[in-house]
Amino acid sequence: MNATARADAAGSDPGVHPLRDISFGQIGISTDRKPDGTIYVRSTTTLADFPVRITDRLHHFAEQTPDRVFMAERDGSGGWRRITYAEMLRAAQRIASALLARGLSAERPVMILSGNSIDHAQVMFGALYAGVAMCPVSPPYSLVSKDFGKLRYIVGLLTPGLIFADDVTPFAPAILATVPADVEIAATRGAVEGREVTSLAALLATPEHPELAAKHDAIGHDTIAKFLLTSGSTGNPKAVINTQRMICANQVMIREAMAFLKDEPPVIVDWLPWNHTFGGNHNIGLTLFNGGSMYIDDGKPTPAGIAATIRNLREIAPTVYFNVPKGYESLLPVLREDAALRRLFFSRLHAMFFSGASLARHVWDGLDEVAVQETGARVPMLTGLGATETAPFFMSVTPQTSRSGHVGLPVPGNEAKLVPNNGKLEVRAKGPNITPGYWRAPELTAKAFDEEGYYKLNDALKPVNPNDLTAGFDFDGRISEDFKLASGTWVSVGPLRAKFIAACAPLVRDVVIAGLDRDTVSAVVILDPDGCKLVNPALALDDLAGMARDATIREAFTERFRKLLTQATGSSNRITRAALLGEALSIDAGEVTDKGSVNQRAVLEHRAALIADLYTDPPPPHVIAVE
Repeated sequence: MNATARADAAGSDPGVHPLRDISFGQIGISTDRKPDGTIYVRSTTTLADFPVRITDRLHHFAEQTPDRVFMAERDGSGGWRRITYAEMLRAAQRIASALLARGLSAERPVMILSGNSIDHAQVMFGALYAGVAMCPVSPPYSLVSKDFGKLRYIVGLLTPGLIFADDVTPFAPAILATVPADVEIAATRGAVEGREVTSLAALLATPEHPELAAKHDAIGHDTIAKFLLTSGSTGNPKAVINTQRMICANQVMIREAMAFLKDEPPVIVDWLPWNHTFGGNHNIGLTLFNGGSMYIDDGKPTPAGIAATIRNLREIAPTVYFNVPKGYESLLPVLREDAALRRLFFSRLHAMFFSGASLARHVWDGLDEVAVQETGARVPMLTGLGATETAPFFMSVTPQTSRSGHVGLPVPGNEAKLVPNNGKLEVRAKGPNITPGYWRAPELTAKAFDEEGYYKLNDALKPVNPNDLTAGFDFDGRISEDFKLASGTWVSVGPLRAKFIAACAPLVRDVVIAGLDRDTVSAVVILDPDGCKLVNPALALDDLAGMARDATIREAFTERFRKLLTQATGSSNRITRAALLGEALSIDAGEVTDKGSVNQRAVLEHRAALIADLYTDPPPPHVIAVE
């Protein structure tokens, strides 16, 4: 997930308006400092017992609240298609029987190519019920990629026994290019030329397998539940093993920290993709574990997609709301303008949660303002630190400590190890929610853990108060992104990126920092089309090249860029040259992950000519220099 607040700006002043009072667990710690500077931080709260299987909770609520809506999605008429807990259990058992009859396993798992949907969930829970590993794959690997290189690698790595997609027709080219002819294809609808497609209806009509109950009972804590793909810093995706222990333990961690989940069954309106740990583990899990209802949001945090999200929020009032910073940025203006939406949105909202990037000061303050306008209090905004390998919940803020850049303390059941690394503290994690490793990649697995068995997140933290670690930790960048200038001076990329993006708002979505073995630092700027259009409404949202050339945008950027330079305190954060990127980053070249995060190293390697331009004297016209 990397549920990380990566900026140093704080939210609204807590002294101005009260914070809504919600149930939240106490996060206490003990610390152990070693002579070499290593610090161990352990939760003082014992983790409560957790189930053996996540489907135990499906059984529980199918018996206790059989008619409660578990999931809902928009249907073809614009209404809601719903599935109850009892219906999901029956579907999972039928599909599990079909998978067992096919002899599927971790060595021949189920691979799901399409995005979030009830049918996707039925197949997922069928695999979980049968003890058959499954892997949700990011749709862009099939629908955006031009060469299907990453999908081809994933198919070879996982050797799936069954491929599923809701509507298989758009996925047909990718399937024909990458999936062996002897692998079964299943779908709700659609066709693949030259390939037989098993209908989901046929899977759901499967008679109960005679060994179904025994197979379900045999699932243990170490049974592989799923593989989640993570791009890493370079190369092909890694398949992170997610066991039943990881998922079940992590849900207890979430429930004990976010104790308001116990007060009433959660209701969430959520678009976050299930092929990522935030959406697929954290959010589906907390819905199921606490007997809640998930309304699958068919919107996205984009100008084109936000309308669908708004439509859904006009009908469903969430009790807890999850989004990425860009989603909150898109939602805020509508909450300001639409009193009816604002009233429903905040009517029973305990908390909001963000991950994946920094939440800008003006967005956080704006959300506080509309919450106060509607309720008289600020609604807690939560975040933390985690990864696909930590299932993902590892560290959490509290409502009182939450601010952008702060990741809090390890939650019960987790231990953090902070190791000195080039002037920073590298964080490592241990707990029942930590992956045993990467599928069919023993060398990668060995490199991911230290000699004491702590998983290396590759992130750096810094204590809020070095003399009082109970004050928690702030994010201090990615260790792998940092580099040295020719002078030997270290450049801390994470904090510098956050500072650059904040200073150049709203024009910049992200920035790649260059300067390895150079005398100075420079930047490749990924523009924010929405922000650029605010500055120049005449621009087309899909014309990045036009934005990068536009005189109004360049002038507005240069003004902000020059102000940023005045804040520099030394060569490690003094940026004097930048290039506005006039094209989208490439998923095939690994420049951007399927979840939209930027791979700094891949961009630097793929854009070597542009990096060279940044250091040419005199600089070419497309380079903006403020020296």
